[in-house]
Amino acid sequence: MNVTPPYLMFLGDVPDALAAKTAQGVVDWRRDWCLAQLRLPGCGADLGLDEMTVPEAVAAGAKTLVVGVVNAGGVLPEHWIDTIVTALEAGLDVASGLHVRLGSIARIAAAAEANGRKLTDLRQPDRSYATGKGHKRTGKRLLAVGTDCSVGKKYAALCLERDMQAAGFDAEFRATGQTGVLIAGRGVPLDAVVADFIAGAAEWLTPDAADDHWDVVEGQGSLFHPSFAGVTLGLLHGSQPDAFVVCHEPTRTTMRGVATPLPTIAAVIEATIAMGRLTNPDIRCVGLCVNTAKLDEEAARALLAELAEEHGLPATDPVRFGSAPVVDEIARIYGRP
Repeated sequence: MNVTPPYLMFLGDVPDALAAKTAQGVVDWRRDWCLAQLRLPGCGADLGLDEMTVPEAVAAGAKTLVVGVVNAGGVLPEHWIDTIVTALEAGLDVASGLHVRLGSIARIAAAAEANGRKLTDLRQPDRSYATGKGHKRTGKRLLAVGTDCSVGKKYAALCLERDMQAAGFDAEFRATGQTGVLIAGRGVPLDAVVADFIAGAAEWLTPDAADDHWDVVEGQGSLFHPSFAGVTLGLLHGSQPDAFVVCHEPTRTTMRGVATPLPTIAAVIEATIAMGRLTNPDIRCVGLCVNTAKLDEEAARALLAELAEEHGLPATDPVRFGSAPVVDEIARIYGRP
């Protein structure tokens, strides 16, 4: 992948902040790459960037329009095409994290060719993968799993990479989704891999490594989500984690986009261990990463203390309070570097 910053982040008219999580993730972790945002009327998301039109952004030095949104099915709304074509005609490249290929839309393909601009589909694998084999690999792996999708698995993994490195660990974030790929500069858009090859793609992403090296793997979906459990299971088997953290959003009662009740943390731990033992019999949970953004600090700290006591595991909000308690647990179990 080679997407050239600075970025003009295009949000279309998405209804809420979660629908713009791709753009928000890039802003949170690569703020210096993000020049401005472009929103259509009715947009319910705001990245806190300067508002610019395409001509204003080009004049300010933007190089790529990033379609930084997610939606069910990964489709590109018809009424967004004009903006993308305008960007291409103004001299911007375009990168998208949607499932639909930019080049499959005739007007976009024609505008890119006519203006010599590059189209990058972040959710389209640029290689083929073998099927998973399940052979034991050297090195160590830490996977973020969730009680639901969009609960903070990517942010937890990025925080853990940062805090593990600060503690002296040889740790590296491994991206499995379009936002993570934009942040890391490499990775696998796992939900776009053909089902038979998901585990193999995860194996390719987390190969043999030095015994003291940790791959910190971005999670996808949830084993309990009726829409995305297949991707989650393939990632679990292929990444072969030695350790995992459970990510949770405590104010939800049903899973995002469906009426399915949210599973308990205990159920997620039990299922992850039961299914993960297929490729790593020694898999274990090392902590809870709780997204407390909707709670005030007093309520957040009280909840974390309650969950730690209930599950006998360190519990933290890694974005709000850091992931040191989980890093300390990893060091206690596996040794300090």
